[in-house]
Amino acid sequence: MKPAAVLKSRVRQDIQARIDKLLRELGNPEPPLRLEDVRTLLQLDRDYFTNETDGLLQAMVSKLKRGGKQILNRPTPLWEAVRKFDLRALYLPDAKRILIDDAVPKPKHRWLEAHEIGHDLLPWHHDMMLGDDDVTPTASTHDKMEAEANYAAGSLLFLGDKFREECRQCRPCMASAQQLQKRYGNTITTTLWRLIEYAGEDLPIIGAIGQHPGQPLAGPGFRHLIPSFAFDQRFNLPNPDELIASLRRYCRQNGRGHLGQGEILIRDRSACCHTLILRLSLTATMR
Repeated sequence: MKPAAVLKSRVRQDIQARIDKLLRELGNPEPPLRLEDVRTLLQLDRDYFTNETDGLLQAMVSKLKRGGKQILNRPTPLWEAVRKFDLRALYLPDAKRILIDDAVPKPKHRWLEAHEIGHDLLPWHHDMMLGDDDVTPTASTHDKMEAEANYAAGSLLFLGDKFREECRQCRPCMASAQQLQKRYGNTITTTLWRLIEYAGEDLPIIGAIGQHPGQPLAGPGFRHLIPSFAFDQRFNLPNPDELIASLRRYCRQNGRGHLGQGEILIRDRSACCHTLILRLSLTATMR
């Protein structure tokens, strides 16, 4: 499990300014956002690929790099590259084209498409996604690029300041995330993530996404730990094993909805003790 990257304020502001400009050009739409309108404005095409994809896009895909690695070094079917690098979506800067794996469940397509639109909106990503040896991204640079594209996708799907203001006026909890999910038409996971980002600009909040804490662990207890900006400024990320052990002390062993509430003590980076309130809820999620 990798903790969610926390972007610097300057980077967040730059990305937000680009999204705000795009939303103004779209006429400041009401939720839910129509991604087809975004593609039309940006002159982007969207296609799908499957294991049966032929070599039509081979030349474009062969230039791309992910995580500092060339996706294709030799002529090979596209599906082999997709399987090797576990690619669910691609953005092809040369062709202004987004490709989405048609085997991915439909509820995830909206986020994948917005993420690839994010790459298109951030011009410093373009050269790094093409096969230029002078700008081959390191693994850490790749992670930063993905975090930036995620932030852009969230800003776009949640309509920038519109969602930020609603987050600041509501309690940062699962019930609020569920209400906002219905209004904005996105998944509960992406809604919760964005709620933590916005409500947590000033409040130290951390969210956890994973399996039921009461179930026997088969692999990592969490898929994601999501620290808010304010949390990251004051605290180190909790040890996942210790955190899930704490959650189990307050968690009902079955069922959905509210699973329990408790408190643990954590120390900030100045070694001062603080109370971290744990509120546990379970809902089916699809990112």
